[in-house]
Amino acid sequence: MTDATQSLSPGLSGSKAERARPAVAGWLFASAFMVAAMIVIGGITRLTESGLSMVEWRPLVGWIPPLSDTEWQRVFDIYKATPEYRTVNFWMSIDDFKTIFFWEYFHRVWGRLIGIVFALPFLFFLLTGRIERSLVPRLVLLFVLGGIQGAIGWWMVTSGLVDEARVSPYRLAVHLSMAFLILGLLLWTALGLVQKPSGGTRGQRIGAGHVLAAISITVVLGAFVAGTDAGYAYNTFPLMGGQFVPAEYWNPDLGWRSLVEHVPAAQFHHRWIAILTALLTLVFVARHRNALEGMGRMALTLLGAAVLVQVGLGIAALLAAVPVWLGALHQAGAVVLFSVAIWTRYTLRVP
Repeated sequence: MTDATQSLSPGLSGSKAERARPAVAGWLFASAFMVAAMIVIGGITRLTESGLSMVEWRPLVGWIPPLSDTEWQRVFDIYKATPEYRTVNFWMSIDDFKTIFFWEYFHRVWGRLIGIVFALPFLFFLLTGRIERSLVPRLVLLFVLGGIQGAIGWWMVTSGLVDEARVSPYRLAVHLSMAFLILGLLLWTALGLVQKPSGGTRGQRIGAGHVLAAISITVVLGAFVAGTDAGYAYNTFPLMGGQFVPAEYWNPDLGWRSLVEHVPAAQFHHRWIAILTALLTLVFVARHRNALEGMGRMALTLLGAAVLVQVGLGIAALLAAVPVWLGALHQAGAVVLFSVAIWTRYTLRVP
């Protein structure tokens, strides 16, 4: 931190900062909630195929939606030049366009609101000496990551505006991964201000880390399912096309890219790594829950419940061919499961 920042914020590590910990934590938890909601809104945007409806990136004036028939016609005409309209949505009227425009507009505005909710309290807490000095670099990093995330979102959208009527599944995976990274950092930082770790053994901490890693990998694989629309195929469980491994699993033309770009492979990996993640989580919970007390036991109990609910939501969404409401619930379930895994790993830290 620079000398200028220190002069603006005297006593950052003093009693004022310590007394302000609950308020700072509340702000960070509120920011985390908004990021969690953003992930769900992004899922709805994807499920309603609305993500390519806004083909302009206007970070400063993008708050204002079209307010006149002339402006609506202008943005609709721009959309008509995209591959998605020419090959998929050529049937749309301007009223149909307004429906998909809403979700992408809401998604972008919510992202801007997150930036404001994070930045303004941060400046207030910083300038009034209510943030501990050691916390400032991490909070600055979170703000920078939020800005990078906005750029990644537009980078993702542009991949669907040139040749194909869909965004790149790789860019979608990067965008989703960054959202979960920001969520995890917000939660970990907020917990550090208001909760003392109850402690755990080295084996318990390693196990919780493995569970968190497995959940994170499953989330990323889910992004490839979304990016390839693989959830609308093989809507049976546990078999795919009457077989455990679908006959079409490998596409020689794609080579190694079959693993994430080919619909049968993308869905196979997500569904079975999700099941393995659930089994790993439940074994971890069963093995260690009774050895813990207080927050540790509560965290493991919620972790076990969350993974069971999430598996149920995933199978239900698959069997129902992913209706929007059920797909959104599955996305929300991933957010809850990931958040509880973060809490579990934090709780098991050495006090």
